Order: sequence, then structure tokens, then C-alpha cells
Amino acid sequence: MFGMSRSQVSRKTALAAAFGVTAAGAALWAGIGAAQPAHAAGLPAPDHVVVVVFENHAYNQVIGSSSAPYLNSLKTGGANLTNSFGITHPSQPNYLQLFSGSHQGVTGDSCYTPGFSSAPNLASELIAAGKTWASYNETLPSQGSTTCSSGNYARKHNPWFAFSNVPTSTAKTMTQFPADFTTLPKVSFVVPNLCNDMHDCSVGTGDTWLKNNLKAYADWAKTHNSLLVVTFDEDNRLAGNKIPTVLYGQPVTPGSTSSTTYNHYDVLRTLEGLAGLTTHAGNAAGAKDITGIWAS
Repeated sequence: MFGMSRSQVSRKTALAAAFGVTAAGAALWAGIGAAQPAHAAGLPAPDHVVVVVFENHAYNQVIGSSSAPYLNSLKTGGANLTNSFGITHPSQPNYLQLFSGSHQGVTGDSCYTPGFSSAPNLASELIAAGKTWASYNETLPSQGSTTCSSGNYARKHNPWFAFSNVPTSTAKTMTQFPADFTTLPKVSFVVPNLCNDMHDCSVGTGDTWLKNNLKAYADWAKTHNSLLVVTFDEDNRLAGNKIPTVLYGQPVTPGSTSSTTYNHYDVLRTLEGLAGLTTHAGNAAGAKDITGIWAS
């Protein structure tokens, strides 16, 4: 039982029975203290993970920039990946790679037919494992809307719509992001609109949006075994696709850094591991977990 030898279980069961414990209770008691099934090696088990994805800025445009005081405060109080990379250009394939370990044949930003793929992805893995998932999409016209664009909303930054195995109802508007953080899914993505994600507007605009919309969660995560991940889809095409990636919350060692080279596949694999998943979508199967930043 749970990695114990048969004789060890028998001795514990017999001892429990001697104290008048029922057979079912004795079997349960025999497992106490036994080795439990391991979480992903070296990774914590946060209750909630929220991932925020910004747009088209290189590492040195954001990290250390006076235009991004809030994001840099998260770096100081959390963990900074100093060699984090997007995989390709333009935006849309990067989002698919971060979410599913593959661009799924999409190599540009054109609007595709919703639900064209049934490939495994982070959401489908969570759902199959009985865990919860949602995305919060700023300026999405309505929950589950598959429109390609609307004002500052762009579906190319919302990869979940590509998959038939992800219910469209799990794609929510940003106004549905809960005030009671205990009701958040196990893993969720937050995607700002084309202005607030720094695509069409400044670094300062995006940084202010991040503070206004996620600071309360970040502060809560620090004392409630939860995690905030802030990353970017790609750089500005001038820095070898090196992007900012910052992690913040109770599971993270404050002020830690990692100079290991990571990309979207590594982030996806880590998200799977943090959620206790044993499956890996696409190229995440051959990727590596983020290490060296976790609190003991």
C-alpha cells in the first residue's frame, strides 16, 4: 500500500485491529506514514495558478525599466527568469505553443475556424484529471464568444478557442475574474486586450493594468499557497526572442533568479507539474521543469 511492503502493511493492519479498529479503518490506518504518490519532482503544489500573458516586448524593455514599477516589484518579491524565450514569430503560434506544446499548424495571425484541433492542451489535461480551468479575456464580447475581433479584443491571443476539447464556456470575460480568490480554478490564464497587453499601448499602460487588476490576487497568493506567473508571447524581434517571465507567490523564494534557458514549452510543462498532472501536451513532453526558484 502506497509503496509499503506487504509485510509492513500486514503488521500495521494487525496492530490497528488489536486496538479495535474496523477492517476498513485498519486498512486506511496502515497507509498512514507510507510514501505517498509524488507530485512532479522538485515542484510545489499551489492551490491556484494564474498566468498573465503580455505582448511583444523584450526582456530589457521591461525588466529594470522605470516604466514597469509594479512588474519589477513582483520580480523583486518573487522569481525572475533571466533567460526566458518565446519560440517563434508572430504572436498567435506562440500562444498555441504555450498552451498546447505546438502551434497546431498555425504559423500566422489569421483567424482560424474555432475548435479545429482535438490535440491535448493544458485545459483538456486539467479537465480530464478532474481539475478546474478557465481563461479571463479582457474585452471578450461575451463568455464563450468565438468572434475574431471586437474593438481592442483579438482572438489570436486566446488559444483555447482552437480546441474542440476545451468548452467555450470556460472562456470568460475579465469582468468575471472572481473577487473571492478561493473560487479561482486550479489554473487560469488572464489575457489583457490589445492596449493593456502592451501591443498597441505603452509598457507603462500594461504595468498599470497589471497592478490594478492582479495586485490583489498577487498579495493574496503570497499567503495562500498560490502563484502568479507573468510572461510575454514574444519579444520585439530585436532581442533574439528573449522575454520577461516573473513568478510570484508563496511557493516562490523571494528575490530568486534562474539563468537557465527556458521557453514556452518549459513553462507549459511546469504548469502541468504544478497542477499535479502526469500528462504533457505536445513538445512539453520533452521540455524541462522550472527549478531553482521554489521555496522549501
